[in-house]
Amino acid sequence: MDLPGILVPITLFICITYAIKAVVDAHLRRKMVESNGSQELLRSILEGEEARRRHSSLRWGVVLVALAIGFALIEAFGWTEPTPGIFAVLLGATGLGNLAYYFAARRLG
Repeated sequence: MDLPGILVPITLFICITYAIKAVVDAHLRRKMVESNGSQELLRSILEGEEARRRHSSLRWGVVLVALAIGFALIEAFGWTEPTPGIFAVLLGATGLGNLAYYFAARRLG
């Protein structure tokens, strides 16, 4: 199996997609500033974006920690073959991570 031959195009696609998103976001922000809108409106939009970014980081952090716990359980029980039980543990860990994020986000406001 040629792992670098598979990973390089996928990584390239992700980088191009992220670059396009960054350019579009910067263009949108520039247009908002040039439109001479109220400072309060611009501030609230930018603060909303910042809150969404923080919540996104929180969500990914909680989900990845839950998945790490799921993989640790799989390793602790010595499961080596891909079985439905292993997939159930990983899917359950992902679901629990999302639920933990939901409750943490509600508590944070």
